[in-house]
Amino acid sequence: MGGISSPQELKALPAEHMAPLADEIREYLVHRVTENGGHLASNLGVVELTLALHRVFDAPQDHIIFDVGHQSYVHKLLTGRKEAFDTLRCVGGISGFTKRAESVYDAFGTGHSSTAISAAIGMAEADALAGNTAYTVAVVGDGALTGGLSYEGLNNCRRNLRLIVIVNENEMSISPNTGRLARHLSRLRASRGYLRTKEATAGALRHVPLIGRPLYRLLRRLKRRLKHLFYGENLFEQMGLRYYGPIDGNDEQAVEEFLQHAKSMESSVILHVKTQKGKGYAPAEKDPDIYHSLSPLTCANTGKSFSVHFGEALCEQAAQDARVVGITAAMSHGTGLESFRKTYPKRFFDVGIAEAHAVTFAAGLCAGGIRPVVAVYSTFLQRAYDSVLHDAALQGLPLVLCIDRAGLNAHDGATHHGVFDVSLLSAIPNVRMYAPVTHAGLTASLAAALARSKGVSAIRYPSGGESDALLAAFYPDGRAPDAVPSVRMWQSREGAAALTVVTHGRIAQEALAAARELDAQGVCTRVLLCEYLAPYGELSAELEPLLSGKLLFLEEEVRAGGFGMNLADTLLRRGVLTNEDHTIVATEDGFVTPRAGEDIRAAAGVDAAAILRAARKLLKKETETC
Repeated sequence: MGGISSPQELKALPAEHMAPLADEIREYLVHRVTENGGHLASNLGVVELTLALHRVFDAPQDHIIFDVGHQSYVHKLLTGRKEAFDTLRCVGGISGFTKRAESVYDAFGTGHSSTAISAAIGMAEADALAGNTAYTVAVVGDGALTGGLSYEGLNNCRRNLRLIVIVNENEMSISPNTGRLARHLSRLRASRGYLRTKEATAGALRHVPLIGRPLYRLLRRLKRRLKHLFYGENLFEQMGLRYYGPIDGNDEQAVEEFLQHAKSMESSVILHVKTQKGKGYAPAEKDPDIYHSLSPLTCANTGKSFSVHFGEALCEQAAQDARVVGITAAMSHGTGLESFRKTYPKRFFDVGIAEAHAVTFAAGLCAGGIRPVVAVYSTFLQRAYDSVLHDAALQGLPLVLCIDRAGLNAHDGATHHGVFDVSLLSAIPNVRMYAPVTHAGLTASLAAALARSKGVSAIRYPSGGESDALLAAFYPDGRAPDAVPSVRMWQSREGAAALTVVTHGRIAQEALAAARELDAQGVCTRVLLCEYLAPYGELSAELEPLLSGKLLFLEEEVRAGGFGMNLADTLLRRGVLTNEDHTIVATEDGFVTPRAGEDIRAAAGVDAAAILRAARKLLKKETETC
């Protein structure tokens, strides 16, 4: 990296320095990311492309948007964030995605897929309305083109915008224009000599009396037909957009040449580049999926993850019922479906990065008598909300959602917090929601969900594996029995409890810590762990005989419309408690961004200290009343 800390310094380097600089950046990325965690393979693939972008365009005046943003590490290094790179994806550190609040060079915040084209068109239109001459560049991976939002954006793209969409192909083919001849013709078409010749020929023909213009139109049609005969017409050209490529995206000089040409067009251009994921690092070149996202070396091994256990449990269900199928939105590794894919390849569906389609597709399968299970991260389920509500729940179809990565996320940050699904799903009628904290509970929940003949079932579980603390407290006699999860109880001492904490999920660890502290102060505290959440009426009926003293509802998710609000409201309407009898501790603001050194739960206001403050305030009310 030398002394390069800004695009201006990069532009000043001679062209022959680019290859050594690319090698240096790759070496730096491999060292840092394998140690601290993060996305490696994709960033190794876009080194030359990112160098060329910052040499050709004038960021931040020109806008560069990376779709998803997980491949923006080189961009961060080139825009003054090398010194902070050790903090990447750490609490209080720089984000693993682009983030507007982090740098003026991050034109648009990302974290979810297929948003860049729509956002880029919006920014380009904004510049056009304001009379600005800035360029907007969207870097879109071919995986992001499996998301429908990309095509909604392209459908809305005017031809005369200062917009360049770079389609970075690194895994699948999107165009028939392959081979040496196609690459040669693409380079020829983009050369200034070709363009000058084309313009001169057109001008000369137009000035020939009588036959000039008809001859020009004839030659243009003939050229197009010959091209389409040999190479076909790709989707972008069919949509009326200028298209160039494919070119070698790991050839920095070639990318610069094409970008300069695309820039000179002053119109909407699609530039198709091909890069190699994991380039320069043999393990990542061989297994780019494994090196897509790495955990920090300091991460503790929590045993078998819920994701892996889910895949195994689904295989067991599929062995018993031939109607069971698994669906993922391009996350077979992340959601644990790899074992299912290998065992039941004909019953496995990867629909690409298209969560809404995954759910509506599953609803169609349900209507056809199949039993689909959709495995999806909590943060990505947000994108399919209408499909869950309208296409599945409204029709009473027995859709099963397995919601991975539920809860706060310390590494990927606000874009990936799984704190909204409970609130969103709680608003939908007839949804049954499970929250197992053990592998056995997950197995039982999946079996119960698949046994339902009507209504949406949702099973939510966190990243990582089982919690030893929760197993010891709530299952002292061993792991959970193979039965449908219900309510488990822990109490600090014998007798009637002065305070009952009602909670679910891994956040129960904080409840236990607070309860033990209260016990040390002489306050008998009971913790009720709910391994299913909805229907709330059913849960409240089971909870009612277990409630004692004041009630504190604790959840890791957002307060508004969530577990605490819904359960408290149900109990209030049943006449079990009053507003003075309870309080709710929840994540008030789901966009939680901790400061350096701050625990994620402390930042969200749901750690043991926050529980203690709320409990003391609630118990003080009783003392004052007495």
